[in-house]
Amino acid sequence: MLDRCAAMRDTLGYCADVATPHPSDPSQVEPAATAAGDATPEQMRAAMADYVAELHGAYLDQAAHLPPGERAELPLVAAGTFTVVAVGTRHLHVLATTAPLPRPTGQEVEISGHDRGLTWTLRFFDPVLVPELAAIDESAGPDALAVRRAVGVADVVYHVSLAPGGGLSAHHAQHAGTGLANAHTSSLRDYDAMRELVPGRSDLVNEFASAQRLGLAIAARLLARELVPRSASIDAADDAVSLRRAVLASLRPPADDHP
Repeated sequence: MLDRCAAMRDTLGYCADVATPHPSDPSQVEPAATAAGDATPEQMRAAMADYVAELHGAYLDQAAHLPPGERAELPLVAAGTFTVVAVGTRHLHVLATTAPLPRPTGQEVEISGHDRGLTWTLRFFDPVLVPELAAIDESAGPDALAVRRAVGVADVVYHVSLAPGGGLSAHHAQHAGTGLANAHTSSLRDYDAMRELVPGRSDLVNEFASAQRLGLAIAARLLARELVPRSASIDAADDAVSLRRAVLASLRPPADDHP
């Protein structure tokens, strides 16, 4: 079965599903010492705010190792000011977006944060505030795209999902932030390499990158086949990251062409 979180696990939308951990997943999390049910809403919101701040701090720490120009291109750094949305369904979804959201009303709460040039506002949504969230079936795992549709956020800078019982520890946040920065760096370099390999088709590469970022799996696959009409590795790719890597590998000339 395909990972329902895979659509977000790409260039500008990182999804760390800790319900099905993998040894290479940088977003491993240790169970929280205190069950969520023992905390007040205010304590949970404060814990979420701390988690987001730690994630962003780790992202910036990792980005500091890059050359200034490359660091400036990283999506979170380039965004500068953005909104982080914490969405409570069966899983806890944390996503960042530059899309404008209406001002909080009624029971809605927001918390502001900043760190080294990044400024964000943390918002909280659950089925009480967004009834459409109650209809999302996450029994098989986090459904990132359904959550984004329910909240009305089409484009994200990143998307992290936490399984029930997953902790909001600084340890997890730091690993998730580091992994996010590495994922963003890798994807930017891959797309730059594609543009260099097919200089006359950079617009098509840009469309492919946008489709990947937006989680438009069918469109991304069609664009991949337009870039590389015949490739078994593209046909075999079963998630966004493997598709991107398959396109890049297929565009590169065979090693025999370089004696």
